[in-house]
Amino acid sequence: MALHIHGAWILLFVLPGMVAPAAINHEDYPADEGDQTSSNDNLIFDDYRGKGCVDDSGFVYKLGERFFPGHSNCPCVCTEDGPVCDQPECPKIHPKCTKVEHNGCCPECKEVKNFCEYHGKNYKILEEFKPSPCEWCRCEPSNEVHCVVADCAVPECVNPVYEPEQCCPVCKNGPNCFAGTTIIPAGIEVKVDDCNICHCHNGDWWKPAQCSKRECQGKQAL
Repeated sequence: MALHIHGAWILLFVLPGMVAPAAINHEDYPADEGDQTSSNDNLIFDDYRGKGCVDDSGFVYKLGERFFPGHSNCPCVCTEDGPVCDQPECPKIHPKCTKVEHNGCCPECKEVKNFCEYHGKNYKILEEFKPSPCEWCRCEPSNEVHCVVADCAVPECVNPVYEPEQCCPVCKNGPNCFAGTTIIPAGIEVKVDDCNICHCHNGDWWKPAQCSKRECQGKQAL
C-alpha cells in the first residue's frame, strides 16, 4: 500500500515536465501587436550607412544609383560614404537676361533684353527718338537711354511764343523791349508819350528801353 502511494506521487511530478515542452511552441502562435509594432519601428529607423542613401522624402537608393535629393536639380551618386553630388561651375547669367529657367543643374537664360524702356515705351537698340521737341534720345546697346536737351538761345523779344513741335521759343513780331509797360519794336525810336522818346538796346533786348525826354507837346500848346 505504501509503495503504491509513493509511485503515484512520482507519476504526478513527472507528468507536468513531460507535457510542457509539447504545449509551448512559438511557431504555432502569431506575435502580438506589441511585438509587430516593435519590428516595424526597427525597419523605419534602420541604419542605411554603407548600404544605401536616403533622400529628404525617405526614399532609399542603392549604392551606385544616381538621384536628385530634396529640391536640388544637380544629380548625386549614392556611395558608401553617403551621397556625392555634382557641383559644376555654372556659366554666369547674362546681365540683360529677363527670363531664367532652373530645369537643369545650372540656371539657363531663355530671353535677353534687347530693347530700352523710356517713359513707358520700348525702343530698339540704336533707335533714335524725340520724346519732346527739345530732347533727342537714343537707345544704347547697354539698354540705357541717353538724351541730349537742346540749349535755346535767349530770345530777342520780351514776348516769345512756343510753336507746336518746336523746341525753342520764337519772336513772331521780331525783336522788341519794354518801355515801362509798353512793348516797342527794336531799331527805331518810339514816342511813348508827349515827353519821352525811347529805343531798345542793341542786342540786349531783355533790358528796359533807353528813353530821353523831349519838350512836351502839352507845354507848347499852353
